[in-house]
Amino acid sequence: MISFSICLSILIIGYFVYGKFVERIFGINSENITPAYRLRDNVDFVPMSSFKVFIIQFLNIAGLGPIFGAIMGAKFGTASFIWITFGTLFIGAVHDYIPGMISMRKNGETLPEIHGMFLGKWIKEFMRIITIVLTILVGVVFVIGPAALLTTITPEYLNFTFWIVLIVFYYLLATLLPIDKIIGKIYPIFGIFLLIMAIGILFSIFYYQPAIPEIWEGLQNKHPFASSTPIFPIMFVTIACGAVSGFHTTQSTFMSRCMKNEKLGRPVFFGAMITEGIVALIWAAAASYFFYETEAGKALFVSGNPTLVVNLITQTWMGQVGAVLAILGVVFAPISTGDTALRMGRIMIAELFHYDQKNIKNRLIIAIPIFVATIMIMLWSINDKQGFDTIWRYFAWINQFLAVVTLWACTIYLAQENKFYWITLIPA
Repeated sequence: MISFSICLSILIIGYFVYGKFVERIFGINSENITPAYRLRDNVDFVPMSSFKVFIIQFLNIAGLGPIFGAIMGAKFGTASFIWITFGTLFIGAVHDYIPGMISMRKNGETLPEIHGMFLGKWIKEFMRIITIVLTILVGVVFVIGPAALLTTITPEYLNFTFWIVLIVFYYLLATLLPIDKIIGKIYPIFGIFLLIMAIGILFSIFYYQPAIPEIWEGLQNKHPFASSTPIFPIMFVTIACGAVSGFHTTQSTFMSRCMKNEKLGRPVFFGAMITEGIVALIWAAAASYFFYETEAGKALFVSGNPTLVVNLITQTWMGQVGAVLAILGVVFAPISTGDTALRMGRIMIAELFHYDQKNIKNRLIIAIPIFVATIMIMLWSINDKQGFDTIWRYFAWINQFLAVVTLWACTIYLAQENKFYWITLIPA
């Protein structure tokens, strides 16, 4: 419990102290006119309120990472607390902040364009392919997961196929319509569910005072298959979005097109990642207690999937209402990541061909091949027993590879600007 409280305090204080330090290194200028105003097209470049931009950024980068990833990461022991805390503060938050701010300074350019500015043309084209593939894989993963869960909690006639079709249709609308028409309206609702769930678990931790493992009790690998699942690198890849994720920066550059002022960069980019780290820490701590101190948790330690663990934690501490909120959060979180992933894929392909996106017909022309590819990969993964696991492994590798390349690009940018580039060089 003490270790958890210390880690939580580090993240909160770190936002105000280290976040301000990073902001000063970048050198914001609140007088600059942002792309949201300068390039406004009422489709992708749209000024939005700071609250909406924060919630959209938070949900875009979160998905199920800070919940499922943290729960699976907790199996490795208290080393997960250290990685979530320091990985979030010194790597993930910086990684999300700097590219978003560069994009705001560079007309809302997408991530591959930023790679090209500082790493060269060939890197740009290679990373464009990598990033587009990543957005499609995210779309696939975050269709199948929510559809499978919704199938188990709804009437039998609302089967798996029904939910797949419905989610894909929603993704298509979210990809095509102006950002403030669907995403800007429903994301605050999604975000409230996810945050209420995390706050409820946090309150329960301080209310019940459970025996959460302490860091000084040892950092040994407690994973049930420790011999074949080492802490390095498996734990780092498992937690991923709860600490650092290359996918995040695709969304930072996306939201740079909607921000009214550069001074919002710290609360939106840095702050959303710190918030995600806090959510991940809460779930890792709760899972650690249930895995090691309760009979029901011990039964799930080896074979239980994260959905069952979420259900156990919320029902035990928050009752039936908590369980309902948990289910809604687990459904909404991945959907709110999958839709913007495919939207970003559309933007990057349009950018490649310099294809204007003001007209919905032009957006549809770009979106159709993206959705065809998404559906084909999804059908393969459904029909192949190892399909989903294979996609997840490729997603995990591309995700971390993208983070490394992005940090290198940020390092070169800071060096060229004669700024303190060690804040990105060391994480890279």
